[in-house]
Amino acid sequence: MSSRELVVLGTASQVPTRHRNHNGYLLRWDGEGILFDPGEGTQRQMLRAGVAAHDINRICITHFHGDHSLGLAGVVQRINLDRVPHPVTAHYPASGQRFFERLRYATAYRETVSLTEAPVAGEGGVLASAAGAGGSTGAGGTGAAGYTLEARKLSHPVESYGYRLTEPDGRRMLPEQLAAHGIRGPEIGRLQREGALVQEGRTVTLEEVSEARRGQRFAFVMDTRLCEGAKELAQGCDLLVIESTFLDEDEPLAIEYGHLTAGQAARLAAEAGVRHLVLTHFSQRYGDPSDFERQARAAGFAGELTVARDLMSVPLPKRR
Repeated sequence: MSSRELVVLGTASQVPTRHRNHNGYLLRWDGEGILFDPGEGTQRQMLRAGVAAHDINRICITHFHGDHSLGLAGVVQRINLDRVPHPVTAHYPASGQRFFERLRYATAYRETVSLTEAPVAGEGGVLASAAGAGGSTGAGGTGAAGYTLEARKLSHPVESYGYRLTEPDGRRMLPEQLAAHGIRGPEIGRLQREGALVQEGRTVTLEEVSEARRGQRFAFVMDTRLCEGAKELAQGCDLLVIESTFLDEDEPLAIEYGHLTAGQAARLAAEAGVRHLVLTHFSQRYGDPSDFERQARAAGFAGELTVARDLMSVPLPKRR
């Protein structure tokens, strides 16, 4: 399988600190890159993290608060300055169209790249389906299998959406079964494409020499209170990136300002069956990140847990 990882560019909420840049996250998914919530300073953080403008195929903005979108102007201009050779698609709340246009054309520059605007409205839904390498999202056991990108509405003082990528389910080839049926080399690819193969006078089906392989799932949930949209996005995820702006003792503030605490985010992840939880978007009032991990564990999350730091990389878990 090709590379799939989250590159954390920034983890601060509202204002940056000495150790935390504004938000910014790049998901590498095989040969594509999806940039989430480019806050102020994202362009420089990309440089420090080894992320190029050429790596970006999509930009997904959850909402138009500055810590999630002020870096868009610089990123768009850098994409054009570097003459990225492929089209780029931007998803964002349709209610914030005027903000997107202001950021896209904040200053004068020469447009050299096709940037498609694909705003999200209503309760969200399926935004795109991307085929993997070779244009197939079918039964292959290796290589890029593509994804479906969805959005769900969240609960925040301004309109906000979370995003989810789902890889199509496929099949994993079983070498011992292939050998037992004398299937090798190019015959394996043919069996994957056609679903059956005549071998020594009998038909061998794909099901006989493979097993079901669950597609990977990734979700990105930023500023929100607990809500159905957040739960739907997190359900069954291999990797969930979710805000935990406040510690549990400040839950009244979280509710007032439309955010989650570490314990709330962890309970949501545990109930959704998340395998790897990434907590991020921390208030400047907290200095010790271990408090977030402690409260997430106390809330009952037993899976893999990462308290995000600027410029770290988090690989997607290996397939089940």
